[in-house]
Amino acid sequence: MQSRLSKKITRSYAKRGTHTNGKRAKPARAVWYDIPYPASAYTFPKHARIKTARFDRNSIHLDLTDRRVLSIPLRWIPSLYHAAPKERAKFEISCDHRILIWDPAKCAIDDEIRLDDYFGSISPCETDI
Repeated sequence: MQSRLSKKITRSYAKRGTHTNGKRAKPARAVWYDIPYPASAYTFPKHARIKTARFDRNSIHLDLTDRRVLSIPLRWIPSLYHAAPKERAKFEISCDHRILIWDPAKCAIDDEIRLDDYFGSISPCETDI
């Protein structure tokens, strides 16, 4: 069952229909779906922690303690992209489980991956969008 507003919207689009080969486009129809669960029934983790990391040919996959997996293309991190697979595997996880660290004293890579860089908070100017 359509509301009056959706009927008005449908009619206005039908009136403005585009012409293709002299034919009027079919009117748009609004489709409403039932939402079976309230937002409070969903889980929205707030604290991400690294459990382990693994690599494939194109990405690094960070397995998080809350069972999420963050996959980052290696092309985004040139020091890892150009490193040998054996060197990539020589990472350490920080004490707070929020940073992957490659120590240059132990391997050929001198870099860090911080979860905050990928799960950062929204800046004030982005909240207006």
